[in-house]
Amino acid sequence: MGDEARLINWNTGKVFAEAKVISVREKKLGKLEEADFEGHEKFESDEEMYKTYRTYYGDKVGPETVVKIIKFELKK
Repeated sequence: MGDEARLINWNTGKVFAEAKVISVREKKLGKLEEADFEGHEKFESDEEMYKTYRTYYGDKVGPETVVKIIKFELKK
């Protein structure tokens, strides 16, 4: 918490915002609730979510995979 970050567009490599980390917590993908997706992409199903994350992190992603949920405060 308290770290500052530059948010970068993956496709262009350009900074589009600066933010301060206000909270970090860990949770298993299978235990995520609707509130955990605030400010994040939403998925039609758990399987769609696992499939998406497998493209980033490999075939072992599933309900027991632990993720970090990071909340940011945008700097002005």
